[in-house]
Amino acid sequence: MGQEQKGVLAPVASLGGASLRFLGEMGAMFLFLADSLRLMFSSFGQVPKTVRQVFFIGVKSISVIALIGLFTGMVIGLQTYYALSKFGSEGFLGAAVALSLVRELAPVLTAFMVTGRAGSSMTAEIGVMRISEQIDALEIMDINPMSYLVSPKLAACLISFPILTTLFDLIGMLGGYLTGVMLMGGNAGAYIYRVDSSLDWEDVSGGYIKALVFAVIVCTVCCYQGYFTHLREDKGPEGVSQATTTAVVMSCVLILVADYVLTSILY
Repeated sequence: MGQEQKGVLAPVASLGGASLRFLGEMGAMFLFLADSLRLMFSSFGQVPKTVRQVFFIGVKSISVIALIGLFTGMVIGLQTYYALSKFGSEGFLGAAVALSLVRELAPVLTAFMVTGRAGSSMTAEIGVMRISEQIDALEIMDINPMSYLVSPKLAACLISFPILTTLFDLIGMLGGYLTGVMLMGGNAGAYIYRVDSSLDWEDVSGGYIKALVFAVIVCTVCCYQGYFTHLREDKGPEGVSQATTTAVVMSCVLILVADYVLTSILY
């Protein structure tokens, strides 16, 4: 093959190499997830570790979830009221706020917030333990690092994400009420009636399914990036920093991709 032909095919070869690396990374993450799920039910000793992680991932995220949920609902209430008032349909404000929150915004924004607050912390914690050889020490003491570090975090995410999503839904609807009814003068009874009548079990269960899938994505990506920090080109603190950035970016991208796929399937 001549130099000219190699030059033409270089972008194709580069794209193929990147695709293979991506598929290899996804396959390794899937095996990492399968091992974490298996060890999640390995012993009763997992329970106290899971409770501590629920406190860190779930309870400590309540304040930020409540704040973001309130202002998200207020913005939706304000913008939707303006749009509906042009058509004389202010009475449907409650339905618009409830459906947009329960179906889409609450699961996605909750996952983003937990990724930024707890997911990055998970990557940094495990990454520091890896580069300081604490994970190697666990293996020497015959303690499975996956069971000790990763599985409790996965169980805590599966418990916390749906609860935080529900909290986001409720406070977001309250925010929509504050702006749409109390500030703009919408009808309070119509707002509450539309919220109640527009939501079906299909909408609520779809939001919970999304929350569980996002929990798996965030925990798997963040723990995986930290666990294999030592394999990165940059070693030491720089490697942990880059692993944390990669974990947050990859988690957010995969959350949006999964949201599109799940929305296409569920609704």
